[in-house]
Amino acid sequence: MSALVYSIAHLLHTVITAYIWIIIIAVVLSFINPDPYNQIVQAIRKLTEPVFAFVRAKMPFLLVSGMDLTPLVIVLALQFFDTLMMQSLLG
Repeated sequence: MSALVYSIAHLLHTVITAYIWIIIIAVVLSFINPDPYNQIVQAIRKLTEPVFAFVRAKMPFLLVSGMDLTPLVIVLALQFFDTLMMQSLLG
């Protein structure tokens, strides 16, 4: 396997892992409800809300008993894609 393919796969794996952590932080922030004018909070919301809105529009049934399961579905999909990609490219 070429070093370029390995490097691209590893870079994608790192980006997916970082985005999963950003989603987890966004979920924790939704429980804490920090200052919405904080630049870090705004950056996290700008990174996650477009994806959340897209998934909510496609799957409106993810709102169960007042609990939004959208982040869980996104994290599971990202982990599935990451595992599939790593297995096919490196396996």
